[in-house]
Amino acid sequence: MIYKSKNFSIDGLNVNKIARKYKTPIYCYSFKKLKENIINFNKNFKNINPLTCFSVKANSNKILLNEIGKLGLGADVVSIGELLKALKSGIKPSKIVFSGVGKTKNEISFAIKKKILLINAESKSEILEIEKIARIQKQQVNVGIRLNPNTDAKTLSQISTGKKENKFGVSEKNFLELTKYIHNSKYMNLKCLSVHIGSQILDTRPYEKMLIVLDKIIKKTDYHFEFIDLGGGMGINYENNNKRLNFKKYSSIVKKFKEKHKTKIIFEPGRSIIGNSGFLITKVIYIKEGHKKDFIILDAAMNDFMRPALYNARHRIIPAIKNKKKSNKTYEFVGPICESTDKFSTLKKFQKLNENDLILICDVGAYGMSLSSNYNTRPKPMEILIKNSKIKIIKKRQNLKDLI
Repeated sequence: MIYKSKNFSIDGLNVNKIARKYKTPIYCYSFKKLKENIINFNKNFKNINPLTCFSVKANSNKILLNEIGKLGLGADVVSIGELLKALKSGIKPSKIVFSGVGKTKNEISFAIKKKILLINAESKSEILEIEKIARIQKQQVNVGIRLNPNTDAKTLSQISTGKKENKFGVSEKNFLELTKYIHNSKYMNLKCLSVHIGSQILDTRPYEKMLIVLDKIIKKTDYHFEFIDLGGGMGINYENNNKRLNFKKYSSIVKKFKEKHKTKIIFEPGRSIIGNSGFLITKVIYIKEGHKKDFIILDAAMNDFMRPALYNARHRIIPAIKNKKKSNKTYEFVGPICESTDKFSTLKKFQKLNENDLILICDVGAYGMSLSSNYNTRPKPMEILIKNSKIKIIKKRQNLKDLI
């Protein structure tokens, strides 16, 4: 992804030509970057040989899931919809882990019938429900227990999942009780200790603290877990400031833990696999003069890309065509939705823009389209994949007939 003669190109294809043909707003993914991310992940964690289950919640497009599966990854799912998508995308049941705090009876039953690798349970009530359904189906089911390690991930509070005040996982006391219960069950095989402390983590120290907690509880259970599911949450560089999780350092820490406990590690990465492979191409509809700043009104809105409104997340914004003219005004990039939070970024010294110019919101491959909605009765945008310099429509643009 580079500028060629002032024009931004994604894998050799000119963004302006893409926009003219397919219209805006549009999600555009680079297969080259996606593949590069998976190769880099595998290389950094090679000494661990983990089972890597892509977090489907990050991006559930079936064609992208198919490509991810063909590159060797499994799937981490949190609903029957995600499970169905993973299966229909060709991912083997033996590489699928089902997580989440509120699995329904139908979801549990379906997962057992499909003989997926693991159901990671998050409460005593869920364990009892799994056992009941397994008994009715006369099947044994592989389960894990998700521990809440009360570890601060040092990330946004909205995406912190490992502290005792969060809804995820069970306490140490309940974990020890459930370990004994499952061990004595005829219908459940206790295979996994599961944990997930948060998302967009940029420092290895929270992971180190998490592993210390796991080490202590494994000693207390005196039980050998075939799998230790360490979740995901591995952060990426959103703001072009080179802040990202040090994979090599994290890998060396996990390797020592793995060797000590003689277990198979499961990872559930999402954004570190697909985040920087995606762009949202959008057009400037109007430029509106405001007090001390100009509003750059785009045809993309918070319904198309929710992260800035939901988390105050900051994503790089770049022009499709570079020029040397700098605006002396502050630009606030906003959408047409009737909410004051419908804004993407506020930038100073951006290049001078005109109406109908194209801009790109970067690193939207994860939690972009998967968080989109039809708010204000707006159709969802098209998704395209660039692979080997060819464009493939992987999700058609919705039209009003789909909504009305």
